[in-house]
Amino acid sequence: MQLFDPKGARKYLTIAERDRFLKAAELAPREARTLCMTLAWSGCRLSEALALTADRVDLAAGVLVFETLKKRQAGIYRAVPVPPALLDALDLVHGLRALQRKGARHQGARLWPWSRMTGWRAVHAVMEEAGLSGVAASPKGLRHAFGVAAVSNAIPLNLVQKWLGHAQLSTTAIYANASGVEEQDIARRMWGE
Repeated sequence: MQLFDPKGARKYLTIAERDRFLKAAELAPREARTLCMTLAWSGCRLSEALALTADRVDLAAGVLVFETLKKRQAGIYRAVPVPPALLDALDLVHGLRALQRKGARHQGARLWPWSRMTGWRAVHAVMEEAGLSGVAASPKGLRHAFGVAAVSNAIPLNLVQKWLGHAQLSTTAIYANASGVEEQDIARRMWGE
């Protein structure tokens, strides 16, 4: 896995681009907005977000619990801490507290009963609204942006690995290969600035 495509194009959104994306998401339909926020703030894969159910949103602990779909084995879960604003938006738009009070029958309902393509289209529409294009303007670009932002903010690689659901630390280590502003931020920490 690389952070640049064969032509040298960056595969991740910068922090400024992610902020533009989140700003554009505020104007999107409610369900699209919460999907975009979930992708940006959790680093999950699009398919993992679309599989999220009410019972896997732990409002008290402040985490989303994703089934790691890439391990080729069912039943492997990871808890990812997310900002309170995301939890509030998920509760407001999807009625999480009400679903969680109703019991098991309602809790297993997916928050976004969409196909993968419908989810991709919703994210792509917000990317276009934010003026973002190219290889980085995708759900995968948001996932990579999460990894780069985590490393740039000195989050230990083992936590980033856990949050992203990587089996190997070497996969997570690619996020230390960021360039441009992100690389400069990492270097400044080394210099003690």
